[in-house]
Amino acid sequence: MEKRVLGRGLSALIPGNAGIAKEKVFESKIQQGITIIPIDNIKASKYQPREDFDNKSIEDLSISIKEKGFIQPILVRSRQGYYELIAGERRLRAAKMLKLKELPAIIKEATDLDSLEISIIENVQRENLNPIDQARAYKRLADEFDITQDKIADTIGKDRATVANILRLLKLPQKIQEYVSRGTLSMSHARALLSLSSATEQTRLCTKVIKNDLSVRDTERYAKTWLSPKKKKISEKDPNLTSVEERLSQALGTKVKIVRSKKGGKIEIEFYSDKDLENIITLLKSDS
Repeated sequence: MEKRVLGRGLSALIPGNAGIAKEKVFESKIQQGITIIPIDNIKASKYQPREDFDNKSIEDLSISIKEKGFIQPILVRSRQGYYELIAGERRLRAAKMLKLKELPAIIKEATDLDSLEISIIENVQRENLNPIDQARAYKRLADEFDITQDKIADTIGKDRATVANILRLLKLPQKIQEYVSRGTLSMSHARALLSLSSATEQTRLCTKVIKNDLSVRDTERYAKTWLSPKKKKISEKDPNLTSVEERLSQALGTKVKIVRSKKGGKIEIEFYSDKDLENIITLLKSDS
């Protein structure tokens, strides 16, 4: 089975030459697979993974469209009586800002899953999605379509560990997630906060990071000193646990934590859906 990779880009999904100037696009109703459709007949997709749009960037895009035309058409799917947007939300908003009545589009047959996957791929390629929007989109793939982390990783061209780390951001308090969404807090800072066990500690350190403009390394140092006594004791008791956890995490593609006790201990393996659990069980059986 052919592997789908991010590097192919949307060009693999769009027939013909997408780089057509505005005047060429509007010469006829259909040209090289591109159709001119009324803007009023286009509805936003419920599968748009991006929640925040920068009005300034859309205004800049509208100026570019006015001067050079549409470099790439939007992608839609036909519904009963209207078209649903799959990719090109910023282009659609810019067209509305220019008060255009119609715009070039490619009509594609697509399922709900196809629509969400294409939207995610486009936004990830253009680096339009902040880490929280990415996490929510991946979670939606897992929850609504029962997609495993392996399949998500394959679809977007990332490794499974990266997908798992992004999903973990949703465990942070809502306020911290907002900071990450706005770019006030980097994903690396957020990952350092995740090492703390309580939302109170995470919020407290987050405030300190923003107020003092702490580096990621300094944030990690503070997080280590704020760890609960139990965790700190375990860490000091067996420094080899971290290495074992990392090897297990790499093998299973998800976060693994080993907790020691006087008579033994336990291994905690994170999963985000029933499919993920089944996949982990399969991996464990295959190594037995």
